[in-house]
Amino acid sequence: MTNSVLISKDSPGIATITMNKPDVHNAFDESLIADLTKAVKQLNADSDVRVVILAANGKSFSAGADLGWMQKMSGYSEEENLRDARLLAELMSSLDQMTKPTIARVQGSAFGGGVGLIACCDIAVSVYDAKFALSEARLGLIPAVISPYVVSAIGARNARRYFLTGERFDAERALDMGLAHQLCYADELDSAVEEIVDALLECGPGAQTACKYLIRQVQSGKNNSELIEWTAQQIAKIRASHEGKEGISAFLEKRAPKWLKKRA
Repeated sequence: MTNSVLISKDSPGIATITMNKPDVHNAFDESLIADLTKAVKQLNADSDVRVVILAANGKSFSAGADLGWMQKMSGYSEEENLRDARLLAELMSSLDQMTKPTIARVQGSAFGGGVGLIACCDIAVSVYDAKFALSEARLGLIPAVISPYVVSAIGARNARRYFLTGERFDAERALDMGLAHQLCYADELDSAVEEIVDALLECGPGAQTACKYLIRQVQSGKNNSELIEWTAQQIAKIRASHEGKEGISAFLEKRAPKWLKKRA
């Protein structure tokens, strides 16, 4: 892995993936996509990791596609473009399907694929002065690979406006649409993220993984009778699990559950 992506971990299992190309506003190219994908898969497989924060160094979260990368892609054949697009699709899917809770820590600008990364995270905290855009149509392109995650986050109606116009929108609009969950000032960003991390650490890790799977299944379009039966099976399974029994026992005994570890 190159230094375009940095990984850090602390003792209670908090991992941070940091995009580290501030000179180009953390714009996407082959190396950043590959390194992000590798980092996501590595941390997802690490049993010591409880929460993953996606952050970025510099003034911007991510400016979307790197200009040099875009220029190179313009000379690709359709087959070469498909191979390249599948790598970005793998990154988005891997982040979206992480079994650990994920938090996007957003500052500055987030355009195109940067918005896709935010939409793939479970929770997003943004500074008030952040700017966002889905500007692909202004280049004669479409936000295809990120669309499943962005449309899920902001809804089809909002996607119609911002996919079609490529307009920039501010953090308040991102909050209204559901792309961001919380806004704060720049000097409060780390503490705002830490508060959410602390809340996540209070919950059972197995339950959180099951919750993420539950949400995907509920959104999958199962018919009503299948979904009702499936949800009954899921709560029965989690209640009978070691973690479920421990959580109930801890609550009844008025003690902390065994999975709760204090931050260093």
